[in-house]
Amino acid sequence: MQTSATTPAAQHPLGALDEADLEFVLRFVLASGSLKEVARGYGVSYPTIRARLDRLITRLQGLAAGRRPDPMDGLLADLVERGELSATAARALRDLHRQQMERKGE
Repeated sequence: MQTSATTPAAQHPLGALDEADLEFVLRFVLASGSLKEVARGYGVSYPTIRARLDRLITRLQGLAAGRRPDPMDGLLADLVERGELSATAARALRDLHRQQMERKGE
């Protein structure tokens, strides 16, 4: 995705991120992309940071494609990050939710 110097930041996918995600991006860049270093900085495990980065990538891909974020995706990702839900269960719930949303749109 290309943006010009005159494109407002709010229209850029990064401009749609909340403060916590922007802070994560900043720490990630300043750590030269080292997830181990970012994990140490947050005081969490590498898999937790990897899951957070994966969630952020998915969110940015959706924003770059012009899709509005689904609050269910964010909720499930937060539950997985906190260890309250397994990634497998979160994917199953997400898929079920999407199927239900598609049926509503029919």
